[in-house]
Order: sequence, then C-alpha cells, then structure tokens
Amino acid sequence: MDPHLLRTYVTVARLASFSEAARDLGYTQSAVSQHIAALESDLGLPLLTRRPVAPTPAGERLLEHAGALLLRLEAARADLDRFAAAPRATLDVAASPLALTPRTLAALPASGVTLRALPREGVPVAVATGEADAGLVEGIAAPSDPLRLADVAPLAATRVAEEPLAVVLPVHHPLADRPGLRLDDLVDARWLDAPDAGISLDRLRAVHGGPGGRGFRDALRYEGTDTRTLAALAAAGHGLALLPLPAAQGVPGAAAVPLVAPRLVHRTELLLPAGTGREPSGPVAEFARRLKG
Repeated sequence: MDPHLLRTYVTVARLASFSEAARDLGYTQSAVSQHIAALESDLGLPLLTRRPVAPTPAGERLLEHAGALLLRLEAARADLDRFAAAPRATLDVAASPLALTPRTLAALPASGVTLRALPREGVPVAVATGEADAGLVEGIAAPSDPLRLADVAPLAATRVAEEPLAVVLPVHHPLADRPGLRLDDLVDARWLDAPDAGISLDRLRAVHGGPGGRGFRDALRYEGTDTRTLAALAAAGHGLALLPLPAAQGVPGAAAVPLVAPRLVHRTELLLPAGTGREPSGPVAEFARRLKG
C-alpha cells in the first residue's frame, strides 16, 4: 500500500472534498482523483462515495488503520534522521499541562528552549516524529507503575515524579472536612470534565472499574489547559476535579482532600527517542540530568 496514496485518501476523507484535498496537499484535483482510483484498484474495494464524498464501510475501516500507519512511517523517518543529525544547540520540549511543575520548569536550560503545551496523547507523537527533542507526559497510575502510553515508536520513558492525588471541591462542600476520599463514594457526584487540564473523566471511569464504565457525570466541560482555572471552577461549585495534590493546594475557596482509594499516584515521565545508539547530548542531556538529579 503506497503511503502517498494513503495520505491522499485520509485527506479527502477528512475534508469530504477532492478539490479541498487538492488545495491542502498542493496537488491538482485530477492527481487526487488518480491517487484515490489507484488505491481503490490496489485494494480491490471502493473507498469513497463521490456525491457526497464520504467513506464507504471499507473506507471507514481503512481510516481506523491509516492514522497509526502514517504516524509509524513518519516516526521511522524521524528516527533514522537522528542518526545523521548534528548535535543540537537548542531544545524543543513538548509537555502536557500537569507535567509543567516548578521542578520540571526549573530543569529547563536558561536559553535556547521552546516549550509547547500539548494534550497528553500529543506528547509521545511529538517526540516520535521529531517535532520535539524531549517530552514530559503525566497521568495516573498505581505506585511505581509506568504510564500506559500509545505505542507510536521506540521511546525511552524515565520516571520524574510521583505525587499523591486530591479531590478539589468548594470549602463549604459536605465532604471538604474529610481526611481522605474514595472514588467509590464519588461515582454519583458531578464532575468537571477537563481532559487537557486535569484527569479526564474517561480515565476516572477506567480506573474505577464500575459497571459498564458508568458514573462520574460531567457538570461542565473545560477545554482549556490552565490547571488553576480548573481548580477555580471546582472552588466555585461547578463540579469536582481530581488533580495532583501540589496543584490542588492553595486555591482560594477550594479544599484539596487526598484520594485514599484506590491507591493511585500522579506520575510524570520524561520521554526521549530510543534506539539511536548514542546517548543524548547538549541541551537534551542537560535537561535529563537536571530532572533526574
């Protein structure tokens, strides 16, 4: 399967237009049509209806594979490019918002740094494809367990920190004076859904393991990346939030009650490309050394 044809197909399916895909890819519309026809001929199946432009059932199934296939190819190219690349004098870091703590920020070199906040799932992709030299990713896990990350490419993950978790709620909430809280007691509570700034409700449902993944109703969805805004929303009574204890403390009007069951921690990991056959050097090595120190 020619990856160029596959990339054209994904673009046409995403934009639902041959002409828009041609503009996006810098091809003529005729070339796009030829690419789709060649891919359909190769697979022996129609992949798109033409009026309107939409994936067929076979095309939908191909889309389920296409993203991972194209990402792997891009990661493979970036991995091989690193063998011939000269040592870099600058550092590009991709990080999920909750990984940006005083400790990780203090580890950054004094100059020559570009820092980008990305959703959690975007951090391994950025490192794998060469868009970032290093990544900081975080999530919830059992104590001392590694994070479960998508297998996008060979990456080396190193533990940076493990912190307790806390439920953030208004100071006058009936549960605010508890010494600790259990997820079992909060399944029917109203929660803030903030996948990019806090712990997503999907993750809470997964670790709780309740019937059919139900519970943890969302009262408000926050699509920003500012953790302090998320905590302020919890303090204002818009829903509960789960955050690392250091990030949950000191928010005006909010109480941070430790999560005591299940036994979970908030884990932060440093991601670096693996398998290049040489140790990191320059700003990447300095950053890694400071994080491990």
